[in-house]
Amino acid sequence: MKSDRTRQESLIHALSKLHEEVDESVHGLCDIHGGRLQCRLGCVDCCVDELTVFEIEAENIRRHHGDLLREGMPHPPGACAFLDESGACRIYESRPYVCRTQGLPLRWIEEMEEDELVEMRDICSLNDEGVPIETLPEDACWTLGPFEERLAGLQIDWDGGKMKRVFLRALLKGA
Repeated sequence: MKSDRTRQESLIHALSKLHEEVDESVHGLCDIHGGRLQCRLGCVDCCVDELTVFEIEAENIRRHHGDLLREGMPHPPGACAFLDESGACRIYESRPYVCRTQGLPLRWIEEMEEDELVEMRDICSLNDEGVPIETLPEDACWTLGPFEERLAGLQIDWDGGKMKRVFLRALLKGA
């Protein structure tokens, strides 16, 4: 049986692989939507306060940004604590899943009354110009569900199903 430390290392490695897969998929969607995406350094509309992440992603940030977490000052309330004064993400390489897909056309399935399934779509209002997202093919949107399920599975393996979430701001000692 694996030691707890070995198990945790294995799960953090699996999280890194999941993030790499997300980034690869996002890169393809950015190629498709490059003309409409306004996401750039300094655009922080999606970088809001009060975001929470699973404990496994919080631990990944702790492992890669210990100095920042101990000594860094958080961005003022209202925006993500990890933004610097120019709007750049100070944990970009280790940013959580939710931050990796922001700005893209999103699609998901909601269950309505009497088992009726309805496809929903949304996009950041700054990226709304262009082909209406309702007319985009499915593969031109980020589909919510598959990667989230895999991330949740890693969290279940991490904490035995407690599904603990952590406020990003709470990771910084100066917060």
